[in-house]
Amino acid sequence: MHNLYLIIAIGGQRALLPAACVESVVEVTEITSVPCAPPHVRGLFALRSRVLTVIDPLPALGERRTSEHGDQAVIVHVDGHLYAMLVDDVDDVVVIDGAPAAPRALLTPGWASHTEGALELDGEPLLLIDVATIIAGPLDLAA
Repeated sequence: MHNLYLIIAIGGQRALLPAACVESVVEVTEITSVPCAPPHVRGLFALRSRVLTVIDPLPALGERRTSEHGDQAVIVHVDGHLYAMLVDDVDDVVVIDGAPAAPRALLTPGWASHTEGALELDGEPLLLIDVATIIAGPLDLAA
């Protein structure tokens, strides 16, 4: 289904992930750091005999983490690879009809470059995260 989304929170901001790219939601217990990794790569995490790259979306969005991340991650697939994307919270899976529209509010450059627009749910606009660009990291690293 193209209109199925997972509601998450990143840096206190509620947002959406396309359910088509979501594999599962897991608790991250131990992250092994990777020397010389870019700031959005938090490290590696073992899940069911697989090693996944752990992505912290806040550096990609141009924001600083003000507290330690929670223990939740959304396992997403991008270009045939699985990643664990840290999130503050996972809310619900919802159906939202219609195409994403331009956000009505002015976004920071990080959010503007890593979203596909906004969708409305019960009168609340939610940003639709572009998962591939979050995985790629901040714009200055992706070039």
